[in-house]
Amino acid sequence: MFKLNLTIAWRNLWKHKIYTFINIAGLSIGMASCILIFIFIRYQLSYDDDFQHKQRIYRVVSNWKYLNGTDASQGVPIPLAAAVRTEMPQLEKVAAIQRTTGVLAALGESGEVRFKAYEPAYFAEADFFDIFNFSWLAGNPKNDLLAPNTVALSESAAIKYFGRWQDAIGKILRFQKQEDARVTAIFKDRPENTSLPLQVVFSYATFSQKNDKSWGTVRSTSECYVLLKDGVQIRDADAAMEQFNLKKYKDNDEAGRQYHSFQALSDIHQNGRYGNFAGRSIEKSELYSLAIIGLFLILTACINFINLATAQAIGRSKEVGIRKVLGSERRQLIIQFLTETLAISVVAMLIACVLTEVALPYMQQLFDEKISFSLLQHPIIFVFLVGLVLLVSLLAGFYPALIISGFNPAMAIKNKVSSSYAGGLGLRRLLLVLQFTITTVLIISTMVVMKQMQYMREKPLGFNPNAIAIVGLPGDSLSLLKHENFKARLLAIPGVEQVSLFDVAPSSNNVSESDFSLNGTANKDFQIRTMHIDLDYFKTFDMKFIAGKMLLKSDTTNSYVVNETFLKRNGINDPEQALGKLLTVNSVTAPIVGVSKDFNDKSLHEQISPIVMSSNHLDYYNMAVKMDSRQMVNVMAAVQQLWNATFPNDVYESSFVNDDLNDYYAAERIMGVLFRVFSFVIIFISFVGLFGLISFVTNQRTREVAIRKVLGASTFELLRLLNGSFLLLVFLANLIAWPLAYILINQWLNQYAYRIELNVWPFAAAMFISMLITLITVSLRSYKVAGTNPVDALKYE
Repeated sequence: MFKLNLTIAWRNLWKHKIYTFINIAGLSIGMASCILIFIFIRYQLSYDDDFQHKQRIYRVVSNWKYLNGTDASQGVPIPLAAAVRTEMPQLEKVAAIQRTTGVLAALGESGEVRFKAYEPAYFAEADFFDIFNFSWLAGNPKNDLLAPNTVALSESAAIKYFGRWQDAIGKILRFQKQEDARVTAIFKDRPENTSLPLQVVFSYATFSQKNDKSWGTVRSTSECYVLLKDGVQIRDADAAMEQFNLKKYKDNDEAGRQYHSFQALSDIHQNGRYGNFAGRSIEKSELYSLAIIGLFLILTACINFINLATAQAIGRSKEVGIRKVLGSERRQLIIQFLTETLAISVVAMLIACVLTEVALPYMQQLFDEKISFSLLQHPIIFVFLVGLVLLVSLLAGFYPALIISGFNPAMAIKNKVSSSYAGGLGLRRLLLVLQFTITTVLIISTMVVMKQMQYMREKPLGFNPNAIAIVGLPGDSLSLLKHENFKARLLAIPGVEQVSLFDVAPSSNNVSESDFSLNGTANKDFQIRTMHIDLDYFKTFDMKFIAGKMLLKSDTTNSYVVNETFLKRNGINDPEQALGKLLTVNSVTAPIVGVSKDFNDKSLHEQISPIVMSSNHLDYYNMAVKMDSRQMVNVMAAVQQLWNATFPNDVYESSFVNDDLNDYYAAERIMGVLFRVFSFVIIFISFVGLFGLISFVTNQRTREVAIRKVLGASTFELLRLLNGSFLLLVFLANLIAWPLAYILINQWLNQYAYRIELNVWPFAAAMFISMLITLITVSLRSYKVAGTNPVDALKYE
């Protein structure tokens, strides 16, 4: 029976080749887009999903609640790990981990440097590897990562530094030319979809600041992970953490309360509020947006199918009537028509898989990640494909099958089934409105996303990032003595305009926050961000002053410069009044000598921090080189050559400020591309379906058009007749889409502290685009019918 149904289905599909092609084209493109979206979402949701106790693993994060806003950090005070381990019995394991970056050098048997690189390194407590069940090739962290000066390497890091991972055990790895650590363990490489991209992990006993007792300093490089005891609910741990916060921060005002909370492991990659060591995150709202776009794509393709199938129903009325007379039941007819839909869906899915394979390399390039379409590696993809075929078959095929199989056999054989009954004219109009509502929402959304991206690229940040390179500097005692001389020699290079020494660039996710006192009064409302800079920092980055002057010349802190936000948070309205006030940060007291104009120290997702800047040559880890933009290539080559000659035992690292700023918005850039591509796909599907529908409708009205033409109707009047109903439906779709788009887009924009204001232009432009394309699409087909010789249409009447 199934074979017979399939044969009949093939004949019917071949008979109506144009409409079959339109349906397969729409469904295959829609399915391919859905597959790509599913692969991407599955990949993003798979971050940190391979750990055995993933449901019980949490990260402790820091939060601040102010009267005029909130702040958050992935970091915690260094003493927090030991405190929660002692005071919270709900936790089975607690482990601190610290991130740093420096020169790692592999030493040979005789102490010579075999290989060196400038890379991230971590200091982790041994319990960290009990919380996260890494796979070990050699060694045991419980025993081999307790003593000072021991280190564990990933398999790839061991191969890179020592040739073979088997040869790495027992060898010496030197960090920052100071610490020699013996390799005691090797663990398997972590997959790319991880928030913990660990390669080199030193024992926590090696960490020089492990005994720091300051609760007032929070750095984003200091994290703490916990494993809940089996059977303990997170709400119990949250209650215990609340009591812990009250005890540790009992002196905090309610208006500026600092507190810690637990963040689930599964939330780390999907929550950009806190950040992570991998530097990659994507908001859940963006994944939801993609899922909705995927649903829109399938709905749009299915609406095309339903509209064409129901419009074609009148042409199959005789077939249905004869089948019913010969004894076919309605159930059998429904199965027959669903078989046709299934056949189209299967063919469309096969084409969609080919399109997916073609598009996947571009998708991998866009995301810079190895996203796989392998059914063997990820069987869930196969389940999705089967489910998608069945869903499309039911969505697109069930209603047309129900309509066609319900024809009265007597009326069907006489060919007296009206076009309004054959598929429900009202339903087709409703589906067309729904289709163009979706299309309009996406057009508006894409335009607003592009406008917000342009705003972020062009918004003045309060400093000039153009033609500035950040060059890393070694921080050991011998190299510190060379910094000033190296700076002076750089300034002698033709094309170098300014040079400055500092710890972090004006805009950086490497954040250090601290308590402070102003004129002897401790501030409990908020913490400040601290930055260490030399006197040329403001000139190099073209930062403006609104009061006072630059820092006083010194290698150590003898003066402070604050920003406007610092004054606002302290209730100081006149910048001149801040000058001369004594500020104490990290036990160092000095006067405020200047107030800088606010600059965006983080991405535009976040508000500007209250910032305090001071001198401290011990914390100058970076150097900014401002260049003549016309000589950048030659200047960078000269800078590298001089750097290598000055610091021959270290590794040169550099980046451009503009590139670092662009990295802030990698997720937005990706989402912008996806919105553009998938919006175009939906527009294409919608208007291809519209072309197919108007083709069928005009064929049905050929005689009517011919009669009107004989009675004196002009071509323009006929075009207006055929176009009017479609344009009215598209106009109605726009009216429905506007409030929906406004709500969705406004919610998306609310995640930015600095955003564009919505106006009427994206909505008006979307209406103009949709109406114009509809007019062109319908007119192309209508004009052909309106220009037909009426004699050809009426000669057989």
